[in-house]
Amino acid sequence: MDWSLLAYLLLGFAVLMYTVMDGFDLGIGIMLPWQRDAGLRDQMIQSIAPVWDGNETWLVLGGVLLLAAFPLAFATLLPALYVPVTLMLIGLIFRGVAFEFRFKTVRGRAAWDIAFAGGSALAAFAQGLMLATVIAGDLPSDGSVRLSIFSLFSAFGLMAGYGLLGLTWLHWRGDQALRRWAAKAARRTLIGVALFLALISLWTPLLHPAIAARWFSWPLLLALAPIPLTTGWLLWHIDRALLHGAARTPFLATVAVFLLGFAGLVISLFPWLVPGRLDLWQAAAHPGSMKVVLIGVLLLLPMILGYTFWSYRVFRGPIEAGYH
Repeated sequence: MDWSLLAYLLLGFAVLMYTVMDGFDLGIGIMLPWQRDAGLRDQMIQSIAPVWDGNETWLVLGGVLLLAAFPLAFATLLPALYVPVTLMLIGLIFRGVAFEFRFKTVRGRAAWDIAFAGGSALAAFAQGLMLATVIAGDLPSDGSVRLSIFSLFSAFGLMAGYGLLGLTWLHWRGDQALRRWAAKAARRTLIGVALFLALISLWTPLLHPAIAARWFSWPLLLALAPIPLTTGWLLWHIDRALLHGAARTPFLATVAVFLLGFAGLVISLFPWLVPGRLDLWQAAAHPGSMKVVLIGVLLLLPMILGYTFWSYRVFRGPIEAGYH
């Protein structure tokens, strides 16, 4: 068995699960300031109260897998991502504190809402910077952050994507007033998401000739064409579903857009963990250590999946007021 490839697949699964599951609650935080009604803001927060902290379990699992299974990649990436990683942790801590304190006050709740939104936006922006840095392969060794037009586009694009996930989640779970607002805001956000997706998809191959060759050479062009074509169809389908009031379809279709975007990223970068420097076999831990790590992860994974499924099942249905 190729243990390194198995670890790579598990790492990708953990990152994908985190992106989708924490993405929608980060998106709700990002969109919070755009909702002027305090009662509807409470509904927005209540919709993620039972699950938001559990969603971050996948971030921990992904970080542990990268450190234990691919220590060389971890040691290469972390110094290059000190600033965005630190910003992300500050954002996640800030939103966690704001989440708890806003329920303990009425007069100061608006201020904690701003703190929750700021923490969510900062965490999402930092994740976009990390993604752009890895894709570009321009890794600073001095701990600094290199802002470029591409990295800013990626960061704001990820924020828009998270915002769409959050709004479609609210459109599914909210009452009639929240659903109407979420549908209107989601249709506007969808335009931004489509533009960011198109620009980043065209821009990324220009950064690496190998990625361009993979996507635009014949017959791979024919084999990979369904990914962008299906993504475009899903974006159109989300807009139609929002317009006609379909409850859960916009959220599920947005999740499908994220899955296709992640598939496109893996196709572009495989087998590199650090583009142009380390592939997954070069970065892998000693086979003996890798087996121990993977056995532990494979024992832990069913418990995480079971808890996740159970918590979403228990708290399914309309948003419950006064849960927290």
